[in-house]
Amino acid sequence: MEVLYGLHPVEEAIRSKSRPLDLVLVARDRHDERLERLIAQCRLANIRVSLESRDHLTRLAKTDTHQGVMAMVRERRLLGIEDLLAGGPPESGYRFFLALDGVEDPHNLGALLRTADAAGVDGVVLPERRSAPLNATVAKTSAGASEHVRIAQVTNLVRALEQMKKNNIWVLGLDERGSPDYTAFDFRTDCVLVLGREGAGLHDLVKKTCDHLLRIPMAGAVSSLNVSVAGAVVMYEAMRQRQSPVESKPQPVKSKVRKGLGS
Repeated sequence: MEVLYGLHPVEEAIRSKSRPLDLVLVARDRHDERLERLIAQCRLANIRVSLESRDHLTRLAKTDTHQGVMAMVRERRLLGIEDLLAGGPPESGYRFFLALDGVEDPHNLGALLRTADAAGVDGVVLPERRSAPLNATVAKTSAGASEHVRIAQVTNLVRALEQMKKNNIWVLGLDERGSPDYTAFDFRTDCVLVLGREGAGLHDLVKKTCDHLLRIPMAGAVSSLNVSVAGAVVMYEAMRQRQSPVESKPQPVKSKVRKGLGS
């Protein structure tokens, strides 16, 4: 059993129906329209509601940022890489995935999942090790978007990326020393964006697996952005391009130093 806390995460868990909710707890001293709507949602979904003291919720959530709302939920069953690849193409005609290589801060993971949902990402790939767990902090930071995003967990990220390449998906790493700039790449093709660790970036073997290494140009004194901000910048550029009409399917930018598909 897991705990979700915060109004948005609990609301989205009810809406998504991605996993059963056994019980929703609300602070008995909270009285407002949003809470009444949440309780009404629970009744429609046959979810039990219990009125508790705010202190009791704080003890269960181990934080006082629960906003007077908590839910007891079943453990989330994650997908495999085959499940992500089995889905058909979206309305844009091209699949776009996100893979995270060692993002260990749950706030960064939550922010990335929120952006992935907003930008229409078709699925997210997470490694079993060296990754923040999908806990209540991630759900709260993502404002509940983590309940809607399709997430695959893999034991070996490099192997998963190679499998995606065999399915004609271009692997694009984000690296401050990469080339070309992310705006020069044509995202109107099946691709997966790979983001690296906070501070250290992509692991060497993951970097070698990428077909292209893209960079975000920096005009200031610092050399890079926070991983969740950098990911948002590129995901929205990809969404902008993919919403633009094209006469024919373009080819990605060619690189003299990166390997091609299926290498």
